[in-house]
Amino acid sequence: MNDFKDLIRAGAAEIPADTVIKNGQLVNVSTEEIYPAQIAIYKDKIVAVDEDVADYIGPETKIIDAQGKYLVPGMIDGHIHVECSKLSMTSFANAVVPHGTTSIISGLDEYISVIGLKGLPEIFKEIDQTDLKLFWGAPFKTPYTIPQSTIAENIDSDMQKELLKQANVYGVWETVREDIQELDEDTLKTMLYAKAAHKPVWGCSPMARGKKLNQYLMSGVRVDHESYDHQELLEKARKGMNVVVRESSVTHFLKENIRAITENKANVARHVSFCTDDVTATDIAELGHLDHVVRLAIEAGVSPITAIQMATINSAEAYRIDDQVGMIAPNRDADILFVEDLNNFEIDSVISKGKVVDEKYKPQVNYSPEIMNSVQAEKLCATDFVYQVDIAEGTATVETIKSVGPFVRKRRDVELAVKNHAIQIDPAKDVALVSVIERFGINGNKSLGFTSGWNLQAGAMASTAAPDDNNLIVMGVDEDDMAFAANELIERDGGQIIVKDQQVLSFLPLPIAGIVSEASPEEVVQQEKSILKAARELGSEVADPMFYMTFLPITAIPDLAITDLGPTDCISLQLFDPVLSTKEN
Repeated sequence: MNDFKDLIRAGAAEIPADTVIKNGQLVNVSTEEIYPAQIAIYKDKIVAVDEDVADYIGPETKIIDAQGKYLVPGMIDGHIHVECSKLSMTSFANAVVPHGTTSIISGLDEYISVIGLKGLPEIFKEIDQTDLKLFWGAPFKTPYTIPQSTIAENIDSDMQKELLKQANVYGVWETVREDIQELDEDTLKTMLYAKAAHKPVWGCSPMARGKKLNQYLMSGVRVDHESYDHQELLEKARKGMNVVVRESSVTHFLKENIRAITENKANVARHVSFCTDDVTATDIAELGHLDHVVRLAIEAGVSPITAIQMATINSAEAYRIDDQVGMIAPNRDADILFVEDLNNFEIDSVISKGKVVDEKYKPQVNYSPEIMNSVQAEKLCATDFVYQVDIAEGTATVETIKSVGPFVRKRRDVELAVKNHAIQIDPAKDVALVSVIERFGINGNKSLGFTSGWNLQAGAMASTAAPDDNNLIVMGVDEDDMAFAANELIERDGGQIIVKDQQVLSFLPLPIAGIVSEASPEEVVQQEKSILKAARELGSEVADPMFYMTFLPITAIPDLAITDLGPTDCISLQLFDPVLSTKEN
């Protein structure tokens, strides 16, 4: 109560401000105006935005001269799996906050798949020490996979009922359309609990149009980040959704999606915001983060102030957090960007949580043994990566999961030789073997399937970071190398690895839950580049072979996937046998 009273007194200038910003041009995203203004900050809150705030200045007040720069609200990433960057929360904050991202919307679902809800307080504590704010949405369920793969802890509607009562839960994270379509009762219970708690539901509905979209909207979903073209985005906006344009490291949708704004006379932009979803440390270092997305929108023909709205207030309103962030106004968090030129949108400096961001600040984090020793799988042998069939010699026609890009996989049938009851992997036909191994010590599941589109000519690659379940995934054309790669990750407590002739070509350690690095952003960038170079040595021509491979277990991506249960048809939501037929010699 005393703190609350002090905030109100600070608003009346009865308590001096801690910081005052002078000589700035305010970008008012609420009224679409730009004008001179001074800003007073008390602790981590803005208490005044006026032409003159002299009354708020005391003997100890710090004065910042903006030198005519534009004052822009801190930006909000509307949907991100931070863990996919392979950066710890500390390193991620150090990487993105200087680029103007001061808030993120996330479900921390990749962490949950490994450490469960009981491990999250450690992650929340870490985030609180950084310059970044998290608005957490509890996943509508875990795992998202259909059929349900193996993870450390499953969230169901009974757990959601209690989670939705918590003040730190801002909504229901990433409710996939398939569960609504199938009228999954556990999911529908969560939708009703959210409605009763007045908490928004955040969705995931790629390629949903017409009746499918109408059906999905009837569940109460408010926000969606999955539009594959601008007509889809426009229809969703017209039907009342808050639509998030995704520009990730693997799905570059902005150029297409932004056409719904630049080619339409209606005020679509006010209902659209931005997210990066899955982004690599390398892309952050070389391109930026949300500042890069804003620049892309401006280059595509969106006015600077509209692009800034999409990165700030639009996102805040979509997620119902506009009482805290999204604009520079009294009672909002003191998250302010200093920008020299709105068209170029290069961030000069950042205030977050009321303080000027120091890029050198790196709080020390000590993780528990439970988080640091999460890979519990048994060692494997080469025979685990041999696909056995009934016939001794002959041919087998197999259904491969062909990668047509990171978020599209299609069926490709290939005839392979059979020798000594084993299907022979043939790099010349662009076929590799892929396996997902349950790594939590729960049931020991091991799956086998075939994939193509990678052009692997030798060796194997593996990763313990692989959403949505983060089991161990390994792909290769040599069973000895596949076993070697998997065992190296088991022995080293997680990571990503490229091997050839049972020699490590590149290794990226991921000791935190087997999905995140302890290294600095700069170190992870160099490790990512080493992994890419090594994948090229195996012959892969995919843009980012390791990153693309890690998405193979996601069953929400059309048309095919593979989990620890086996190859999965993402349309019928059923497991399938990859061996279509055999012919004996």
